[in-house]
Amino acid sequence: MRAITKGSEPASLTAHRKTPYSDYDNYAGKDALRCALISEQGGICCYCMARIRKGPTTMKIEHWRSQSRYSGQQLEYQNLLGACLGGEGQPQHLQHCDTHKGDRDLLWNPADPDHHIETRLRYEFDGSIRSGEDEFDAQIEGILNLNLASLKNKRKGVLSAILDWWRECIRDLPKSRQRRLLQNERDQHVSDTAEFAPYCQVIVWWLDQKIAGMT
Repeated sequence: MRAITKGSEPASLTAHRKTPYSDYDNYAGKDALRCALISEQGGICCYCMARIRKGPTTMKIEHWRSQSRYSGQQLEYQNLLGACLGGEGQPQHLQHCDTHKGDRDLLWNPADPDHHIETRLRYEFDGSIRSGEDEFDAQIEGILNLNLASLKNKRKGVLSAILDWWRECIRDLPKSRQRRLLQNERDQHVSDTAEFAPYCQVIVWWLDQKIAGMT
């Protein structure tokens, strides 16, 4: 997961919330909402960081607090995130992200700056995502299913690529040059761009560990 900085909500959502009997189901501006969510998330899923594209058949609008249990938050922009399809239509054990989550609660919201989501997670060499908190680890596994084999393999591939770059291009350089190149690489993955690379936070996390170990 990558921290999400929420921007301004679509004007249509603001207006809809002020109309009588408004709810998420009768909100007609979902295309504008999808565009806003994709823009502020750099085109990646709020949970697994896979690529998402605008459209009802290519992404989902996720309610971090579910509509069924928290109806008062169904039109709150802070509660709305962009998610991948998460294996929709497949057996449950192959689903992930919002599709697997359903109406269950999570401890931490990637779009809440007070939750510091990036500091709560680490990525292991087999592609696993872990937290230092038992409850959140259980949610990563049981609610979001983020250690599904296919997701682990994708994160492992991203991690392997950055490790190969380190060994082949950086490791034998002087320390000052290493640090500068590592920082430059990190800056590329956190800069304000139209699209982030899928699973980009795996790279950022590894670079942060490497840079911190050089101080």
